[in-house]
Amino acid sequence: MFTGIIEEIGIIKAIANGAKSAVLTIEASKILGDVKIGDSIAVNGVCLTATTVSSSKFTADVMAETLRRSSLGNLKVGSKVNLERAMAADGRFGGHIVSGHIDGTGKIIDMTREDNAVWVTIGASPKIIGLIVEKGSIAIDGISLTVAYVDDKVFKVSIIPHTASETTLLSKKKGDLVNLENDIVGKYVERLLGLGDGKADLSIPSNSGGLELSTLVENGFI
Repeated sequence: MFTGIIEEIGIIKAIANGAKSAVLTIEASKILGDVKIGDSIAVNGVCLTATTVSSSKFTADVMAETLRRSSLGNLKVGSKVNLERAMAADGRFGGHIVSGHIDGTGKIIDMTREDNAVWVTIGASPKIIGLIVEKGSIAIDGISLTVAYVDDKVFKVSIIPHTASETTLLSKKKGDLVNLENDIVGKYVERLLGLGDGKADLSIPSNSGGLELSTLVENGFI
């Protein structure tokens, strides 16, 4: 489990492509002090397993499913990536619950500066958008961010100077893909209630047993 608080920006030093997979070699320093083979490291929000570790770099396998779901396939030698170690049991929970299991990618639509912050507008699929709520959390390339606006096609986040300097997000440009992970709480609620695409079906019969959606609506949960 991760928190979405980026610890370091790493650099892709080598990419060994297989038929449908890849092995990444990533240069880093800060995060490698206590990392061992087999440890989990989030790379642009994707949970990968360290397969070799030295004082200055580590390698990780990327399987076909991960390449399909994420933007890791677009990385090149020299690309910068956000890195975060798995959360320690005695660590501070500075962001939100991030699993490192990407739901899909979004496309940067616009970047607009407002005083000391930058608004980033991202387009995403209806399935991802349907689980985003205003002032809720989302992980973008592994960065825990607060959603400031959402409609049925795009959502927006506002990036403060510290986040800009400690992550790769503002080094991207319009049209670039980013990895997106919805808040895990919303995903479980959708699955358990059988909502699908984030849309509540309030027509469920009252005699269906269990928790009724109308009760959740009446009490402000939906």
